[in-house]
Amino acid sequence: MAETKLHGSGGHILAEITEEQAKKADLGVGKLFLAPIGKLEESKMKKHYCKTCEEEFDTPPKIHLEENNNEEVADNLVLIERGQYTCQKCNSVIGEYRVFQKKDESEEIGSAKTSNST
Repeated sequence: MAETKLHGSGGHILAEITEEQAKKADLGVGKLFLAPIGKLEESKMKKHYCKTCEEEFDTPPKIHLEENNNEEVADNLVLIERGQYTCQKCNSVIGEYRVFQKKDESEEIGSAKTSNST
């Protein structure tokens, strides 16, 4: 695991992430982003920078969990958790995350069905 800068809309987080997480976070623009990774473990987050405070903190951001009622977002895909990483000092949002789950692990997610109309 390497300590890596992960960008969000309101700042960034320095965290230890796996190679698999780094691949998810890479959107091909030369930066790694928080949102595609999902929820990070608090113990893996080392520091955060808040654009509002214009300060870097030697602590992980707070995690604010939003209420969710297992919202179906596509065929066979359910949003089970939605949250935000927030600044320890001013509570501004550093970044957001979503955790998804397949209803049926053996099925595809949101796959289009072709019709055989002639």
